[in-house]
Amino acid sequence: MMKKVFLMMQLTALCIVAHAGGLMTNTNYHIAFDRMMARGATTEIDGVFSNPAGLVWGYEGWQLSLNFQKPWQNRDIKTHIDGFYVPFGSPNGLVDFDQKFKGKASAPIVPALFAVYKHDRWAVSSMLGIVGSGGFVQYDDGVPMFTVPLIAKLGQAGAVPGSYTLDAQMKGKQYIYGWQTNFSYKLHDNFSAAIGVRVNYYDGYYRGHVVATPGAALAAVVGNSPLVNLQLSCDQTGWGVAPIVSVNYHKGPLTLAARYEFRTAISTKNKTNRLIVGMNGTDTDVKAMAEAYGNEATIQGLSAQMGDMAGKVAAYLPNEKTRYDMPALFVLAAGYEFTPKLRAMVEYHFFDDTHAKMGGDRQKKLKDGTHEFLAGVEYDINKKFTVSAGAQRTDYGLRDDYQTNTSFACDSYSVGLGGAYNINERLRLNVSYFCSIYDDYTKKTSAYQDTPFPGSDVYSRTNHVVGVGIDYKF
Repeated sequence: MMKKVFLMMQLTALCIVAHAGGLMTNTNYHIAFDRMMARGATTEIDGVFSNPAGLVWGYEGWQLSLNFQKPWQNRDIKTHIDGFYVPFGSPNGLVDFDQKFKGKASAPIVPALFAVYKHDRWAVSSMLGIVGSGGFVQYDDGVPMFTVPLIAKLGQAGAVPGSYTLDAQMKGKQYIYGWQTNFSYKLHDNFSAAIGVRVNYYDGYYRGHVVATPGAALAAVVGNSPLVNLQLSCDQTGWGVAPIVSVNYHKGPLTLAARYEFRTAISTKNKTNRLIVGMNGTDTDVKAMAEAYGNEATIQGLSAQMGDMAGKVAAYLPNEKTRYDMPALFVLAAGYEFTPKLRAMVEYHFFDDTHAKMGGDRQKKLKDGTHEFLAGVEYDINKKFTVSAGAQRTDYGLRDDYQTNTSFACDSYSVGLGGAYNINERLRLNVSYFCSIYDDYTKKTSAYQDTPFPGSDVYSRTNHVVGVGIDYKF
């Protein structure tokens, strides 16, 4: 029994530290995006990110913009397994396993700062923001990818549900901070170009535990010590740089723009604070073992008990590295001013996810990169008030093999609306709300999580964001 439990704990350690977030890139930094969605042909201050080349047709002089957003998101997993286990004390044989694992994802107030100086035919600009991932996720009951196999292994060893208490929790954080600087120049009366660079810094952590404690009847046989004790705490940091190029054509009411962001190669390095695996009251400090004998010797020493699982545990030992690349991004956009009061934009994004390296080469499990289609409209009610609305369709190239309990994506439609109020000629207030409506993703398998039983996971998400920002012209 204890050998099987030990093997299962190693699998648990692997699974807990899988990616906590989804695909890596954010596009909503300025409140103008939240309330209109399509902003790739803008010539206003949010063009620092959305259309750097278009800034040369913007305001002459200095501009600053400070934006704040508050997101809320749920990431739920509904698990079903056919004929999975025998409840404690039940003579009725196998019963199905059904449980909804509720994940709450949130972030504190998310800021972004923009600055532009334009003079005649040129402009320089910069922005600071959270450019990738961005938030926390927590599952108070753990996730099925480690809870279910643990229950199965304990059951095979004679400890069936009801004979022990299981305490499991998983949480993670993932932020990519970005600082972008651009130089834009009007090459012709109707054509401009810009070059830029973004420095990205990754900051994330993974925390988790699994403790199985015997109940009174089982304790009378095996003692009171935990059947399983897993404790994990690992921080990851890293950074990378991406060049950015953009072009813009502007004539009369028409604006056409294109932008290309190169892939950002980010290799993170582990700071393993705690990695303990225990069985029947005896704990092994894997972190201390690695620090004393080196990672390679530690894995070799564990291989006799763990087999090929030892090589996977190696990814989370001290100083090991994991890739979290941000994919290359290609953008096409068009904007048209129908009247001095009415404007509209359409836009297309392609994220080259299949060539952005992820831990375990997970990018190879995607069918394709991400395609996004956006449209938005904006109307000036009068000199003081502007209203806008927009929509976005996001289509990931998903396969079942890509989806994991701690990192899954769902195709979605997003809608946004809001407005702007010109407090005076120099100061503008922006407010917004947008939400995403996700398609559930169902992943079926004939042998759920290495058990002999067929089952499925249904992944679902919700997302809401409110925002407020101030634009100021000097």
